[in-house]
Amino acid sequence: MPLTYDDALRFLFPRTTTIKFGLATTRALLRAVGDPHEVMPSIHIGGTNGKGSVSTLVAAALAEAGWRVGLYTSPHLISFRERIRVDGVPISEPAMAMWTERLRPLILERKATFFEASTAIAFADFAARGAEIVVAEVGLGGRLDSTNVLRPLVSAVTKIERDHMKYLGDTLELIAAEKAGIAKPGVPFVIGERDPALVDVLRREARKSVARLDGDGRADIRVLPADYEWPAPLGLAGPHQRRNAGVAQGVLMALPPPYRPPAPALERAFAAAQLPGRLDRRGKWLFDVAHNPDGIRALLGALETLRPPRPLHALVSILGDKEWPDMLVQLDRVIDRGVLTVAPTAASRGWNAVWLRRWLRDRGRPPARALWTLLPDFGEALAKVQEGAGTVLVTGSFHTVGDVMTALGMEVV
Repeated sequence: MPLTYDDALRFLFPRTTTIKFGLATTRALLRAVGDPHEVMPSIHIGGTNGKGSVSTLVAAALAEAGWRVGLYTSPHLISFRERIRVDGVPISEPAMAMWTERLRPLILERKATFFEASTAIAFADFAARGAEIVVAEVGLGGRLDSTNVLRPLVSAVTKIERDHMKYLGDTLELIAAEKAGIAKPGVPFVIGERDPALVDVLRREARKSVARLDGDGRADIRVLPADYEWPAPLGLAGPHQRRNAGVAQGVLMALPPPYRPPAPALERAFAAAQLPGRLDRRGKWLFDVAHNPDGIRALLGALETLRPPRPLHALVSILGDKEWPDMLVQLDRVIDRGVLTVAPTAASRGWNAVWLRRWLRDRGRPPARALWTLLPDFGEALAKVQEGAGTVLVTGSFHTVGDVMTALGMEVV
């Protein structure tokens, strides 16, 4: 019997527990479906925070200019299908099942990870649906990420922050070095980072990356002015998105002329752009996938501008490998009540209730301004956080936002 969509997910999702760096397996999977990434123009977007927003804005502007655009992002909120879109339309369930079945023997043979398989499925689907250009977001790091098989028209790094230190290094400089590994010979490399020291690291490592691929190649490095932000109307909420939009504009202006959108198309696309889960207001609910300290800082800055109705209650669940104490201390400054829980889809990777209980009782931590409650049971926490709330903020991870949206019957695709 052919695989169904649900069969495909059951086959692929256990492979998320494995992270494997290197490009050989991804190349082998793509070869099995005709190497579509080699004939499709692409744009490659990396960075710690902001890359999803930048990718979305770039794809929107290209679509507004008349191109048929594939968009590959991760992670998803509710459905795997969100990750692979052509002109905004997610991959179909039959297509997802078909590509998984076709690649299954090789996935098993190569012990491919979830992301390696997903990347091959994405480009096979983009080719099958006639995408004329693809915007691909880096999954993790850059140099050895599966998406680095691309030879794009432009590559870019948005912003460097502390995240995934277990895999990328425990300093910003080491993280920047990994992310600069997406630079390619003869391809504009756009740097959106503002910190001069990290810009220097990105420049140096981008040159090394280019030299490894082509000893005579020159790195075309383009650093955006630190003070530049998108000055026109923008559909994405939050002050930090103006910088992301400025980076997206820099990427689009680095494209060769046939693909470079005219200014009116870019302005229309940016003004209309929406991205689920990023300062996404739905009635009394406000969703934001802030999943590291920098993301929380951006969220707090946005809340000062948005001024949502009080009392402001927050439902929070954070992955266990994040710097969650710092994140909670920051959140405490702006909310009236916080409910800590464990998102169901992150149960194996989430924070530990024992840690949280110990942290909440720790007299050495900064004094709390808000009222905090620990309710590991997700359903109980979801009910509690709504009591007396003027606004309910849901944050801490993609899992948290997606699980609440699912529980409330909301849709993303």
